[in-house]
Amino acid sequence: MSRLEFTSNDRPTLGVELELQLVDAETLGLCSCIERVLTALPEELSSFVKPELMQCYVELNTAVCQSVDEVHADLNLRLGALDKIVESQGLHLLWAASHPFSSWRDQDITVNARYDRLVGLMEDVARQLVTFGMHVHVGVDSGDKAVMICDRMQQFLPLLLALSCNSPFWEGRNTGLRSNRSKVIEALPTAGLPYQMRNWSEYVWLVRHLEETGFINTIREIWWDIRPHHTFGTVEIRVCDVPPNIEQVLAITALVQCLVHTISHEIDEGSYFGEYHPMMVAQNKWRAIRYGADAVLIGTRDYEPRTVPAIVEMLIERFADVAEELNCREHLLKLRSIPGNTGAIQQLRILEETGSPREVVRRMIDGNRNPY
Repeated sequence: MSRLEFTSNDRPTLGVELELQLVDAETLGLCSCIERVLTALPEELSSFVKPELMQCYVELNTAVCQSVDEVHADLNLRLGALDKIVESQGLHLLWAASHPFSSWRDQDITVNARYDRLVGLMEDVARQLVTFGMHVHVGVDSGDKAVMICDRMQQFLPLLLALSCNSPFWEGRNTGLRSNRSKVIEALPTAGLPYQMRNWSEYVWLVRHLEETGFINTIREIWWDIRPHHTFGTVEIRVCDVPPNIEQVLAITALVQCLVHTISHEIDEGSYFGEYHPMMVAQNKWRAIRYGADAVLIGTRDYEPRTVPAIVEMLIERFADVAEELNCREHLLKLRSIPGNTGAIQQLRILEETGSPREVVRRMIDGNRNPY
């Protein structure tokens, strides 16, 4: 078995992965048509657009970027090209983390040996994974540091979920949750909040143990809300629903980069990190799942309740200098506009106005269409 070597990055590089829905332009339902989209891709786009477990997904990845502005330029370029291809085939891209009315039972699994093994191992738990997220990678310089950052970052994961929540519906029903995607994902045995680990060696031992005992087929089947990524040399934040538009993607990416860079610097400086009970994070994550940006989150150190807008203001002030250093202050400031306009809030507002899940899809597509 090959060693897990962590690829070192000497600065906080960025990479963003977006999982978007393929919907039929006429019915507005999910369409299992990724193969024909992939066939139509030009060569320069093919390495950045990928299939996922279900054929109604299209995953778009950026190149390695040095700043949030580079992420913006990268996404604009590739989304513009992808959107033209999709539209030419009678399809739309829907930026939402679950579909308002299509059922997981009607979706086709992508033909792929790895996905066949996964479904064979997980059965309906895997078949229900018709949910769409955003993953943000931030480069770090060692495996030990990546594990330490994952540990210290856990306290911020509920906030990131609250800001990105965009999946209030499931099979035509209002679930009462702002992020139903999170509960669907948590059905996987290796998803949700990670275990607290001390160093890279402990992480490698755990991965090898899971593989050797047949609990997972590959390291790619660890779907924690945050994890080290040894190949890219990053900390990968996976807790987020896919937001409804690029502007929110960039604002959340800026916050993630500031958080990881600051924690990395604190580790280098030898700053003391007091432990907090994992239940505090689990409690806050549930609050984010249930109430989204309307949640009141509890401080993991002082146990004080704070609203999401109040926490956003605290972090914008705290990261003022870091954001200037990383050249992302403009994007970070746009966090202020998110709590009252998350994807979940938009979807629920449309349903209240129209009473139509189909109209939710239509207006989310039209209202959040990006001017690539």
